[in-house]
Amino acid sequence: MKTALVLSAGGMYGAYQAGAWKVLSETFRPDLVVGASIGALNGWAIAGGCPADELIERWLTLEPAAKYRFNVPRSLFGGVLDGGPLRAAIHEIHGSFQPGIEFALVVTDLLKLRPKMIPGAEVTAQHLVASTAIIGVFDQVRLDDGRVYSDGGLLSAVPIWAAAQLGAERIVVLNVLPEPPGIVAKAFVAAMRRVAPARPQHDPGIEIMTVMPEKLLGPVREMLYWTRPNAEAWIRRGEEDAAAFIREHAGRALA
Repeated sequence: MKTALVLSAGGMYGAYQAGAWKVLSETFRPDLVVGASIGALNGWAIAGGCPADELIERWLTLEPAAKYRFNVPRSLFGGVLDGGPLRAAIHEIHGSFQPGIEFALVVTDLLKLRPKMIPGAEVTAQHLVASTAIIGVFDQVRLDDGRVYSDGGLLSAVPIWAAAQLGAERIVVLNVLPEPPGIVAKAFVAAMRRVAPARPQHDPGIEIMTVMPEKLLGPVREMLYWTRPNAEAWIRRGEEDAAAFIREHAGRALA
């Protein structure tokens, strides 16, 4: 049975995924890792063999995401925040790891409003940047095919469909977004999904198990701006929820 680890979008809440992975990694090795947005970054590191403690340390030292300068958008596809420091950190992560197991990420074709899956062998640093390019916040990314791409979680925060397309029969999900963060985000996401073509679906027979906080980890601003106290708290929460998940599935091999 092919088992996948799927990591959701969620900005700085992604620290939760690092904590959850530390616990899961003691008993679980997926055959496939799929991520969208911040989940693509965490997933790239996990698929590349990044030790769980190192992934946590990276989250505890993510100072480039602590402060963003405001931008005047230079085009229709521009963002209001300067993502340069974060892009540099993403390039460093991409250069530090290469997937040792099957990996894929999701970006959103902005003009078609369709999600697109990129297999690991084709993933460049720019694909990782594109998958984290929150629309309206950061500059959208034009990739080598000439098209403009946006955040991979824009239309669906949890890319279960992508893992299913790659043959996963059982999926463990690390979802940091039990709901869209904030009224504005909820309304915007709902509007985008209404005008987008039908999103990819997955076989309802696929077994899906989820590690997820009971409620949002914090307000929208905290999702965008890193602080070490938040990262520490969310890592602990991820560890606690993953430990409860392991207890719930005690005696059962996940992979």
